[in-house]
Amino acid sequence: MNLDKDYWSSRYQDQKTGWDVGEITTPLKDYFDQINDKDLKILVPGAGNGYEVEYLFNQGFKNVTVIDLSELPLQNLKNRIPDFPDSRLLCGDFFTHQGKYDLIVEQTFFCALDPAMRPDYAKKMSELLVPGGKLAGVLFNTEFEGGPPFGGDKDEYLTYFLPYFKIKTFENCYNSIKPRAERELFMILSKP
Repeated sequence: MNLDKDYWSSRYQDQKTGWDVGEITTPLKDYFDQINDKDLKILVPGAGNGYEVEYLFNQGFKNVTVIDLSELPLQNLKNRIPDFPDSRLLCGDFFTHQGKYDLIVEQTFFCALDPAMRPDYAKKMSELLVPGGKLAGVLFNTEFEGGPPFGGDKDEYLTYFLPYFKIKTFENCYNSIKPRAERELFMILSKP
């Protein structure tokens, strides 16, 4: 399976986006609501339709950048938020992206990648964060038949992150949306 731009674009065209719940999910909303610094430089990779981005933007976070392989979800986001800067909507490959961020948000990007890319994901996240920067978000704590999405568990995930991050939080979500209850982990990882 080639999980390239054409693959993801066809998923959006055919509306085969079962991961898309149509709004920000509770774990990230609750996390964002605790952040006071609206000037943080934030990256949301593999953002899809970007409900997290929309929420952040509407809460006054203006330094948010989105990157996705497919132009379709980026256009969907732009249609919902016409004022969102075009320069912060990037169609491209996360693994070749350059920049430095205070916070990177994980929401269904990790599970969309071929599991063989997970070590590269952790390394690239570390490279994109400033010292003290955080990778925060939600990972599935379950297995799936086939994929994507691709599942896993905490013990596996830690093998990727421990070489690059201090673990601040890595626990079962207490506030998952109903369809994902008992099947999500919330993480906050800090770059030393």
